[in-house]
Amino acid sequence: MEKRFELGHGGPALCATTMSSPTDQQTREEQRREPHEHPRNPPPKEDVPGRTGSDGAKSGWRKRPLLVGLGALVLIALVVAGVLYWIHSRGYEKTDDAFVDVVAERVSARIPGRISKVLVNDNQDVVAGQTVVLLDPADYQARRDQAASALAQAEAAVAQARADESVRRAQLEQAKASRTAAEASRVQAQADVERYRKLHESGLGAVALEQVDRAEAAARTTAAQEDAAARAVAAAAAQVGFAQSQIEAAQAGVKSATAQLRQAELNLSYADVKARTSGRVAGRSAAEGNYVEPGMQLMAIVPRAVYVTANFKETQLDRMHPGQPVDVVVDAYPELKLHGRVDSIQPAAGQAFSVLPAQNATGNWVKVVQRVPVKIALDELPEEPYRRLGPGMSVSVRVSVR
Repeated sequence: MEKRFELGHGGPALCATTMSSPTDQQTREEQRREPHEHPRNPPPKEDVPGRTGSDGAKSGWRKRPLLVGLGALVLIALVVAGVLYWIHSRGYEKTDDAFVDVVAERVSARIPGRISKVLVNDNQDVVAGQTVVLLDPADYQARRDQAASALAQAEAAVAQARADESVRRAQLEQAKASRTAAEASRVQAQADVERYRKLHESGLGAVALEQVDRAEAAARTTAAQEDAAARAVAAAAAQVGFAQSQIEAAQAGVKSATAQLRQAELNLSYADVKARTSGRVAGRSAAEGNYVEPGMQLMAIVPRAVYVTANFKETQLDRMHPGQPVDVVVDAYPELKLHGRVDSIQPAAGQAFSVLPAQNATGNWVKVVQRVPVKIALDELPEEPYRRLGPGMSVSVRVSVR
């Protein structure tokens, strides 16, 4: 029996029941039995676009084992590479807060004067001892000549003092000779007195009393002469000592004049301002006609021997010590690879020596990781003149702390 429902366009639904014939029922039974009677030849399944399912996914990766294996290998390689990179990076400390540094020579005048000529240009290479600036030497030449004249006068005074000392010594020798003669005369007169007295006292009348008196008077005279000669010797000796002191004073004058001459010659030599180190001229401010004072900077000379100052975080210094190898990359020359070693580590953070150090005792305080300067000595420098490293150039460093 078959029921069929139909809807009218404007009326109520009409339901009709029809009775199926035996022929139709037999046809339907044959259609239901047909799939079971032919199981070996199932009808082909139609492909439905967008159909997905577990059966389709499993069949997809099973049909592509090479692609799946390659993906697994790539994943394993990435994991191994990540582990190796982590292990490798633990042995290095890096920073970009680094720059080339150098102890540059500040060329300055040592005497006041006016610049007569500048002998170097900006960025010019110079060698140690090369004259870079000339000052007007006229005043210093005159002072040098004056000092030379003073030295000549001092030397003449020494010669005069020596001659006077020679005269004084001759007078001393003459006084000594006169004293010796006076002493001999006294001795002779005293002997005559003794002899005349004995003869007079003998009573023989050989010597009169008058002769005895004259002998005694002569003895007293010779004694007085001897005493005067001794005083003359002392005076002559004092004159010799005075002459020697004059010589010493004149010699001191010579030393003073020599020092003044030497100073005048030095001042004259300072008129030629020279470079004390070899390097390249930078920051030249000297110009012809300018008047300079001692200590006034005229230019700077940057030597070739530079080093690197790297500001590492304080948390990166745990395993860092002098002597560790360092790789350096200069920002200006990325293809240039330099090598060096840790020379020293500053015993204080950079902010400790700043103009305005931090005052953390007042106000709100926020902890900030400090940076500590580390000096890195370079093992080699680029030989090319166009790859000259200069102070202030930025670099990146990597220290091996393993």
